[in-house]
Amino acid sequence: MSDSAALTPLPYQRAVVAHLKSAEPELWRWATSSEVRNEFADNLRTEMLKANYRLDADGHPELAERSAAVAQRLGVTAPITLYQAAGGLGMNAMICHLPGEAHIVFSGPILATLKGAELDAVLAHELAHHRLWDMDDGDYLVADRLLLAAANDPRAAFSHAQTARRYRLYTEVFADRGALVGSGDLEATVAALVKTETGLPEVSASSYLRQADEIFSRENATTKSLDHPETFIRARALRLWSESDPSLEAWLTATIEGPLALDELDLAGQHRMAQLTRRFLAELLRPAWFQSTPVLAHAQAFFPDFTPGSKPDESLPDELRFADSATREYLCYLLLDFAALDRDLEDVPLAAALQWSERLGIAEQFEKLALKELGIGKRVFNKIKKEADSLLRQAEVRS
Repeated sequence: MSDSAALTPLPYQRAVVAHLKSAEPELWRWATSSEVRNEFADNLRTEMLKANYRLDADGHPELAERSAAVAQRLGVTAPITLYQAAGGLGMNAMICHLPGEAHIVFSGPILATLKGAELDAVLAHELAHHRLWDMDDGDYLVADRLLLAAANDPRAAFSHAQTARRYRLYTEVFADRGALVGSGDLEATVAALVKTETGLPEVSASSYLRQADEIFSRENATTKSLDHPETFIRARALRLWSESDPSLEAWLTATIEGPLALDELDLAGQHRMAQLTRRFLAELLRPAWFQSTPVLAHAQAFFPDFTPGSKPDESLPDELRFADSATREYLCYLLLDFAALDRDLEDVPLAAALQWSERLGIAEQFEKLALKELGIGKRVFNKIKKEADSLLRQAEVRS
């Protein structure tokens, strides 16, 4: 993965941009207006000069040549201005983006500590941000700013803050990939990450990559960070990407987002949960006997254009089986809702719900809830449970 053409936005980023454009069209139009952009640009240029020492090409020709070479590898054509921040002991670099301009600020002794391709990796990481934010007419930069503004608003919902957090985590993954493209050296890119994090003048990238793999051999770790994934996650993600590992996307989603958790949904997660609910209802109501007028009307209260499934959704049970406790409870109530909806269908919907609860691994939880909410005795419930297969076969024959 050394070609700049391999640098494409991650699926999560594309999904968030599409959601914001669709759900908030007026806000999106305002955020992309030239008036907003120009005012921001003028203020930023002034603040950059006031707060930092500018590393001009005449005083720092080697650094200027290195940044130009890295930019060429990444396909970045914007003029680059470099700065050293005053004060501060921690090593870091950051980019301040303007349309058609890239301003990179170094802090701490990072320029004196990193060597050769390591410094290329840091420059490339920052320029990769610029490349992402220039893609698709600046859509990914607009999304970043809208999400950050929403997350900082005291009226914001948890889903806004969670979306902003995950969007930034994925942005760092994208920029890390840019670091690898710009340096052309996996070990140098990983070493730059570790040196910047620890402050050590010498590190072994290969040893750290083994350390990262060891962590994941012990547990399915997920990121706890607010804006940058932990270094061991970033290092492993880089190695998997460099090797074109087919497990990368699923592993990265699990590591950045964790399991689907109803109480912690971001905007993309809300959409995903809605789609899972639609798929679940389509599969639950696929049998013709279940498609009574009251049942279909209730399903259309969830989704106005709802239609039952026409063929089995084979992957759905596995996708739902490992949901968190709140999602499992939600599924139990959903099953119970449709099991008790149309009394003309008698006990058959409950038989179907019992079978589904088995498939989803929530049978015990569903049974407790059903006994409590349906007002039927344990003996009657157990009889329906025992005869579930027979009840469903008879319903199929009648339909």
